[in-house]
Amino acid sequence: MPSTAEVSHPNFKRIQRFDTDYSHTTITQYESARTGMRLVVVDQDGPKVNGYFTLATEILDDSGAPHTLEHLCFMGSRNYPYKGVLDKLATRAYSNTNAWTATDHTAYTLDTAGWEGFAQILPVYLEHIILPTLTDAGCYTEVHHISPDGNDAGVVYSEMQGVQNDQGELMDLRCKRLMYPEGVGFRYETGGMMEQLRVLSAERIRDFHKSMYQPKNLCLILVGTVDHINLLDTVDKFEDTILSDVPKPEEPFKRPWTESEHTPPLRESIVETVEFPEEDESMGEIMISFFGPSYENTLLCATMIVLLRYLAGTSASVLDNTIVEKEQLASAVQYTIEFRPNTVIQFTLGSVATERMKEVEARFFEILRDTASKPLDMNYLQDCISAERRQVKFVAESTAQFFTEPVIRDFLFGERDGSTLQRDIQSFKEYDLLETWADAQWRQWIRAWLSEGHHVTILGKPSAQLSEKLKTDEKTRVEARKKELGGAGLKRLAEKLAKAQAENDKEIPKGFLERFKVPSPESINFINTTTARSGPAKKLGKLDNPIQKIIDKDETNPSLFIHFEHVKSNFAYLNILLGTGDIPIELRPLLAVYMENFFAAPMMREGRKIDFEQIIMELERDTVSYSLDSGGSLGNSETVSISIRLEVEKYETAIRWFKELMYQRVFDKERLDATLARLLAEIPDEKRSGSDMGHNIEEMIIAAPASIVRARGTLVRAVYLRRVKKLLQREPGTVISQLKRINSALCQPANFRVLVVADVGRLEKPVSAWEALTDGLDNSKPLKPFETRYSRLSDLGRNPGNTTYIVPMPTMDSSFLLAGAKGPNSSLDPSVPALFVAVSYLNAVEGTLWTAVRGTGLAYGISLQQNTTSGQISLDIYRSPDVFKAFHASQRVLGDLVSGKTPFDQSALEGAISSIVLGFANGEATMTSAATISFVRQVVKGLPKDWPKIMLEKVRKVTVEDIKQVMKDIIMPIFRPESSIIVVTCAPIMQDGLVRDFEGLGYKPQVKSLAYFQDDYGLGGDNDEVEEEEDDDDDDAADDYEDEAKDEDEDDGGDL
Repeated sequence: MPSTAEVSHPNFKRIQRFDTDYSHTTITQYESARTGMRLVVVDQDGPKVNGYFTLATEILDDSGAPHTLEHLCFMGSRNYPYKGVLDKLATRAYSNTNAWTATDHTAYTLDTAGWEGFAQILPVYLEHIILPTLTDAGCYTEVHHISPDGNDAGVVYSEMQGVQNDQGELMDLRCKRLMYPEGVGFRYETGGMMEQLRVLSAERIRDFHKSMYQPKNLCLILVGTVDHINLLDTVDKFEDTILSDVPKPEEPFKRPWTESEHTPPLRESIVETVEFPEEDESMGEIMISFFGPSYENTLLCATMIVLLRYLAGTSASVLDNTIVEKEQLASAVQYTIEFRPNTVIQFTLGSVATERMKEVEARFFEILRDTASKPLDMNYLQDCISAERRQVKFVAESTAQFFTEPVIRDFLFGERDGSTLQRDIQSFKEYDLLETWADAQWRQWIRAWLSEGHHVTILGKPSAQLSEKLKTDEKTRVEARKKELGGAGLKRLAEKLAKAQAENDKEIPKGFLERFKVPSPESINFINTTTARSGPAKKLGKLDNPIQKIIDKDETNPSLFIHFEHVKSNFAYLNILLGTGDIPIELRPLLAVYMENFFAAPMMREGRKIDFEQIIMELERDTVSYSLDSGGSLGNSETVSISIRLEVEKYETAIRWFKELMYQRVFDKERLDATLARLLAEIPDEKRSGSDMGHNIEEMIIAAPASIVRARGTLVRAVYLRRVKKLLQREPGTVISQLKRINSALCQPANFRVLVVADVGRLEKPVSAWEALTDGLDNSKPLKPFETRYSRLSDLGRNPGNTTYIVPMPTMDSSFLLAGAKGPNSSLDPSVPALFVAVSYLNAVEGTLWTAVRGTGLAYGISLQQNTTSGQISLDIYRSPDVFKAFHASQRVLGDLVSGKTPFDQSALEGAISSIVLGFANGEATMTSAATISFVRQVVKGLPKDWPKIMLEKVRKVTVEDIKQVMKDIIMPIFRPESSIIVVTCAPIMQDGLVRDFEGLGYKPQVKSLAYFQDDYGLGGDNDEVEEEEDDDDDDAADDYEDEAKDEDEDDGGDL
């Protein structure tokens, strides 16, 4: 490709081109002379090209027109008037499409492996945005309609039904109402309120499209390896086809937001209580919002970013340290920044005792005022500035999204000459200036914008009464409508729906899709990493490359398993993967405390005890990030992973940190108290998510007690940690001794598999530096094998069947379903290639399964997943107004494909294989992710490094008969009672109907509360505590069937 400096085009003006000072990134802005459309290209190397096609969208009501339009643009366009044609074409071109609606903009995404596929889809996508069909039929099915049985349905309606009455949504909406007056767009719910979606007309949506979806209000943002000349030619040819349909650039147009009514400052501080539905009334949430400096004042905004890190960025920061760690008033203090003409700073205090919320809110401001009244820790402030620099450098190198957000902000609010964007992201000059600031300047900012600034506080209060009222009101409303419509009215609506669906689903002409050729995989610029090995890692195979020679030269002590992945980067990523097999099973739930406390404990250093705050501050100074997490991201969720990311020059510093963290930490009762308080406070909030609880329940069923995934889950922590907290008060030595046993079980060299991702040529001692970790340890023992996810399944998990649970949850207005059956438990299983294609075929957007479920408004999302690590195949139905109907529709789709009633579409099969290619590219989108997946394949899964190439050769040989066979043998058992496990979480109003419907298919559903699935791992409680837990269980089980207690022993069966 030619240099971007050489690119010119007669119909496009280049506004500016500049390089950033801190990353190898060039940003170029263009504007179309014929339509005013803007293009911004962020040149970065990698296999992916990411497109964000952004429109400034502003509305002064809660109708949901911006959100519904985002959905409707995928229903067809003038020259492609077929529902799903865009997604079917994108699938063939190694692409995914998606979109989101924010308060101030709508963005359509095109995520592609390689430029060739991106360029092929771009004009088709743009026509869907500029010239969508927007038919009455599309609006009826996609937005809102009444189903034949009288219930509300529609994809958008289903989506908003699932969130409108949840805690965060209710609090955020009230906050917006208080911060913004009528006539200011930031006041409104652009997603749409359910009561307004029920009456929203197609004409209102068309009017909104006409006013906002003009080329001069559209910015194409492209991130990746882009051919600029081909891009401009492609857009130019597209504009030839729309010039007669769009306004000219010089025609009057009111630019959203910048030319609208500006937001007045708050005249006073406001504190309001907002109730949300929840039977557990113990814990609420506090949301505190301020207006910050103008978005265009880059210096004050940089000050804001640094000071928020200083105040609440880590557990050593003043707000978090006081409110969470010391006084244990909340589980977390988090903050967000909304960049708008007037920025919004929002703090969230999570899991606050309901009766203490006003007190905690007052304490928050007392701490702010106290902080602003005395000298700040200037050394820590300087560390915060340095940390921000490092973070920006790293994120700029590693993610496409880093530059996308400021480019969108600039398009929405910045100067049209590009000066705002350049000032915002080209350099670190604001940080340079901030390093010269005196203490008084920093404290004045805190006083002006936070401690003495007006604010809006929302106290989110859980309410069991509201939960019951919402359930009753909804039932009454729907029953009244059914009565009003009567049988004849419902029949008319059913006919209207069928007619609309038939119009939407008109067949794409034969050969239409095939006009778009599948791009060659060679067009994808995959990232290449070089593998090298040291110590026991060499048993995986001998390597001969320049990096291996560097490693061999430095290898003095070959006892430690080290896997190197060489990439060109300014940062090093070091990870130690630890097996958990030596932890006693009864202590595995305590691993949650161990992991949470890992970086938040004091440490012994040269005979002195160092407070944990000092440890955190030093880690922040030395690293970009640090974590102790599940090893799931490294291919084995039954392991734990300690990782540190830092500048490559500090490689040996990371190894010293590993040594101190693993062997010199102090298990301190005071710190353990704080950790347990925080973990326990989070549980009520975790129990409010229907989707999360569905997965937790499934885990309790399919996993054996040995599984650390199960042991660390919410339904274990809910009871186990409460008892640990009491045990810590009575016998602190016992708990500390148990934690030391866990530490000894994990931190032994025979249990280490080290991953190093770095520019190995820049490491002075890539191998011998690790002697700082291993010296003084027992390095004589052989490497321990990992226990796998499959090895820790329960008997029912390995042989699923005859298990169906329905769990009503008062926090929900919709329903979720997980259904699982037995699948292959090895990537080398001969059925895997065909299963790969089958799952890809069924998961295709606008494919047969998608059309039958999401396309008819039966659920917001549906997907099949195969997981060879656990030997499962599963169906996930997400946020459905009637999850049984979505499940039954899925069953019919599979049955028709297997029987041959529905033929396989050849174009869709090609698209399925293209999606597999895209999946491999997604896993290797950045240097770090490409290196990490190489480690996972070779070390964790025992596969060759070129596994994608081998698998692609196999999937291209898969026949339709192969696909039918795996559908019949592996996927269809999901829909049979005798071979599946089903977990449904739902609104209480839905439970009776779901029981009846599943019984009609031969299932024997059991209605259970969340408490039924809890497990204490043998850690008994005292009499008072057991009584308290039983009371909680009774509350949770209020809507269960009366005879539940009678069959509980029979249901348990030793599987839970």
